[in-house]
Amino acid sequence: MSQTHDEKHFESSEVVRDLVIGMSDGLTVPFALAAGLSGAVDSTTIVITAGLAEIAAGSIAMGLGGYLAGRTEIEHYNSEERREYDEIEHLYDVEIRETKEIFAEYGVSPELQDKVAAEIAKDHKKWVDFMMKFELGLERPDKHRATKSALVIGISYIVGGLIPLSAYFFTKTTSQGLIYSSIITLLCLVVFGLVKSKLTGQPLLKGALRVTLVGTLAAAAAFLLARWIA
Repeated sequence: MSQTHDEKHFESSEVVRDLVIGMSDGLTVPFALAAGLSGAVDSTTIVITAGLAEIAAGSIAMGLGGYLAGRTEIEHYNSEERREYDEIEHLYDVEIRETKEIFAEYGVSPELQDKVAAEIAKDHKKWVDFMMKFELGLERPDKHRATKSALVIGISYIVGGLIPLSAYFFTKTTSQGLIYSSIITLLCLVVFGLVKSKLTGQPLLKGALRVTLVGTLAAAAAFLLARWIA
């Protein structure tokens, strides 16, 4: 009786990366700003107003950065793809040799290298796709990558920023807000680390501790800087 095997691989690493970037910055930067202001003013209204302004500006800046990074990735791939088409057109023998060298790295015999390289070379598009992946190590990016990256980073930054700031909505003094904000931010870093580890297949405890530690250190550094400036 034959057995079937369904392979399960995580295929949304780029989305998770953008989510981590936006959420981690959203949790730490607005928290640090609010914490720094808490030592300088005694008005939760001022802290909330400044925090919301920072979240708005930060989400736009982070989203724009994600968009530009996505566009750069697409443009780089397109540029290298055009170069490969030009090379197989004008440097055919060189590209054939490079193709055979790739197969040689996988232990393919010289005789079979000649045959496989000749077969691949019959379809220029497939040949270029092969060289892009195995010679240059580039995967064709999603044409909507830039927009998706901007949205994921921007939205996750807003969500992350509102979490520590929310404490100031329900407290009368900034000192109380700082205490509750610190607790909420720490708990969210732990939960965020667990979710990230689950999605990426990493050990839950190790992944959660890593995210929590890095986030805490980043928040502490930003907090001390904000307090020093304030």
